[in-house]
Amino acid sequence: MAEPAFLLHRRPYRETSALVDLLTLEHGRIRAVAHGGQRPGSKSRQRLQPFTPLFVAWRGERELKRLTLMESRGQTALLVGEGLLCGLYANEIATRLLPLELPAQEVFAFYGALLEALPTPSRRALALRRFEWALLDTLGAAPRFCTPQGATLDPQARYRFDAESRAFVAAEQGIDGRALRYLDQGDWEPEGLASTLKAVMRAALAPHLGHRALRSRELMLDLARRRALSSPRS
Repeated sequence: MAEPAFLLHRRPYRETSALVDLLTLEHGRIRAVAHGGQRPGSKSRQRLQPFTPLFVAWRGERELKRLTLMESRGQTALLVGEGLLCGLYANEIATRLLPLELPAQEVFAFYGALLEALPTPSRRALALRRFEWALLDTLGAAPRFCTPQGATLDPQARYRFDAESRAFVAAEQGIDGRALRYLDQGDWEPEGLASTLKAVMRAALAPHLGHRALRSRELMLDLARRRALSSPRS
């Protein structure tokens, strides 16, 4: 039976096939061989594009599946510039963090919402943070907005994220407690919280990503440097 999916990653496999990681609605991330996925002009190669809604089916009981169906189920999200890099970042962290075949329906839902938001700069950051949260929550690693002992955060204090407890400990130079309490209430909309929310997500994701650099993050930094160099100086 066909299942909604998105392509997260594709690389060559043997002569004309591709090894693909897919985010599926019911089965989370699966890894499969797409026969003909690297053959120039093949329908498989044309359909297996990032940010394209797909219907897929596969066979196989082991970790590596074999795709038996790949059909488009909608238009590819047209992403450029920063929006494209944010999409590549979402694909990269999902590929690296989601265990194979771990159910991840919330991640799938927020990924779809993210693709809708990425073309619009004003919607981009919040949609990305919600996707990151869904990913952390699926892994059982979402932050707890309290102290390691479960106490309420002091709005007058500052805190740093403690990866072991997934909570926050007092720190002289840290995140504002008032902002953390807003986040705990689910109030992520105010513009003043954007930097706090980004800092929290980055700290929570870091232990799971390890020391290997994210390629998409390097590309973002390179884009920022090029923009700074090209901007007129006063």
